[in-house]
Amino acid sequence: MIQVEGLTKYYGDYKAIDRLSFFADEGEIVGFVGRNGSGKTTTIRVLTGYMPPSEGKAIIAGYDVFEDSLEVRRRIGYLPETVPLYREMSVWQYVEYMANLRGMPRLERKKQVGETLEMVNLYDRRNSLISSLSRGMRQRVGLAQALVHSPKVLIMDEPTVGLDPDQRQEMRALIKAVGQNRTVFLSSHDLAELEKLATRILVIDNGRIIAEDETDTLARRIQAETRFVVRVGGAHPDDVLKLIRATPHVREAYPIQGGVEVVSAADKDARPGVAAAVVNKRWELLELRSSGVSLEEVFMQLTAEPEKAPGEEEN
Repeated sequence: MIQVEGLTKYYGDYKAIDRLSFFADEGEIVGFVGRNGSGKTTTIRVLTGYMPPSEGKAIIAGYDVFEDSLEVRRRIGYLPETVPLYREMSVWQYVEYMANLRGMPRLERKKQVGETLEMVNLYDRRNSLISSLSRGMRQRVGLAQALVHSPKVLIMDEPTVGLDPDQRQEMRALIKAVGQNRTVFLSSHDLAELEKLATRILVIDNGRIIAEDETDTLARRIQAETRFVVRVGGAHPDDVLKLIRATPHVREAYPIQGGVEVVSAADKDARPGVAAAVVNKRWELLELRSSGVSLEEVFMQLTAEPEKAPGEEEN
């Protein structure tokens, strides 16, 4: 549904994005993450038709973003970070107004607005003024305007920013639901949100894609070791620690609250040996779970500035 090849954008002499190439398939939620100034916003502006690229091409739902901009806009829904809502309108009036701007026939418009408000759990507030809604509900109004024309591609910029924990959970559920039968391209600074939502992650830095993979795989690619937590019952903690440290392929083991954290080389998984050693002692294996690096740690490692050699000066 989204196919980007060699996408480049200059602002004068400054290259904001540099030969980006990536894809997003139907039914896929793709997370797009980068530091401020990395080129993330510029990429979204090109994909949504707000500005043309300097070089390269972007195809959305079979249409070129530059050559067939209107056709692309008919097939995408866009939820910006700050949704331009008309607060003096009711929920229904605003979503119907947006449907009208998209040229939807009157009879179809009424049906589609009702179904969309049901989808985002706002039908019972359809007659409420937008000014009376909470931040989370206003965000759902923004989602409704992006979905009212049944787009094949949904582009979202920081959809959970400013929401409280309950509202974020509700928004995540909505995004997962609408992403089942369309492509979702999701930009966010909240890496924990992307871990919960995205099936695949694109990391952009200095205008280039520096990593692209499934969320779990991306962490494993840069991880030089396997970490897991073991909790054992029926034994003294010191005995458990001693046993685990003596198990093959265990590089290190140290006590944490309620258990032991174990480190082994990524290509020599110590988990089977640790589990077998505990069972052979007839102790209770209460828990054995991974404690791998988080997406935030992956991001920090991928985008870290390289260390300078002693005496090297700034350019």
